[in-house]
Amino acid sequence: MNVLSLFDGMSCGQIALNRASIKYDKYFVSEIDKYAIKVTQFNYPNTIQLGDVTKISACNLPDIDLLIGGSPCQGVSFAGKQLNFDDPRSRLFFHFIRLLKETKPKFFLFENVCMKKEFEQIISSYLNVSPIYINSSLVSAQNRKRLYWTNIPNICQ
Repeated sequence: MNVLSLFDGMSCGQIALNRASIKYDKYFVSEIDKYAIKVTQFNYPNTIQLGDVTKISACNLPDIDLLIGGSPCQGVSFAGKQLNFDDPRSRLFFHFIRLLKETKPKFFLFENVCMKKEFEQIISSYLNVSPIYINSSLVSAQNRKRLYWTNIPNICQ
């Protein structure tokens, strides 16, 4: 299985896949923060860094089976200025959509913060699914309320 993780951070996707004992062959990432990249490469030296999401093209990748990501939330977060996709950071969501269309993965998982229903519906319309609400307090000491859009079957069972 080949994975493409956009906005990868310190590679929490790899952490989750490993903890769930889900095997993958290649793990491609888009991340631009040099410190996050350093942490990822220390923990997962076989990670294939692709750089800036705006410069990635599916034609340069093998078949992708799983696309994961959570684009910057500043434009949709209740804590932000509510600029929605007028905020250039939140507009990076559309690169997730572009790469979803280009790679045609079997599965995808998109994560973001809780937001106004209006913003949530826009994302849902692009992804063709409604989000699942999960608070990280269910599985950790953190209280992080998040929305997850996915086509992975039986994710709540």
